[in-house]
Amino acid sequence: MPNICVIHGHPDSRQPHFCRALGKAYLEGAREAGHQVSEIVVGDLEFDFLRSATAFANDPAEPLMAEREKISAADHVVIIFPLWLGGAPALLKGFLEQIACGGFFLETAESEKEFPKAKMKGKSLRIIVTMGMPSLIYNTWFGANSLKGLEKGMFGLSGFKPIRHKLIGMVETDDEARHVRWLNSVRKLGERAI
Repeated sequence: MPNICVIHGHPDSRQPHFCRALGKAYLEGAREAGHQVSEIVVGDLEFDFLRSATAFANDPAEPLMAEREKISAADHVVIIFPLWLGGAPALLKGFLEQIACGGFFLETAESEKEFPKAKMKGKSLRIIVTMGMPSLIYNTWFGANSLKGLEKGMFGLSGFKPIRHKLIGMVETDDEARHVRWLNSVRKLGERAI
């Protein structure tokens, strides 16, 4: 059975929100199917933003090293976040930068002619993004550029494969039946560990 790490990327962990409900649904499905699970709640973590290449070259301080171990142990990683200003919230991006410190995702190339070594090979990734606009508009009109940047950039270069995503638009609707359908579809993803 795969080991799954769910990263709750919403910056506000104090308030109930749909991203957290989606994460809970994924975890419930995974547990019911017998998968091992761990979770990271980015909004609960205290850390500084990176400000120099020197800081990026060193491993992060605690509590981030312990959280990084959850990603190391995982066969499959799930990141859930709301679309803010066209991309991932700054706190989530800051977390990912801190986790990447010290060559965690990529081993530095020996020369300009070499490509950095991907250190996440053998792991798969699912990104779930919620948004207020219709997901079709984000995907077609805006080209899902911020999502593609994450998929092809840091995660693709790091060796995660396959990388899948699920876009959930119009989350602010008061249509409870739609919310239930979305939660059930994410629960099924957890059962299948995809």
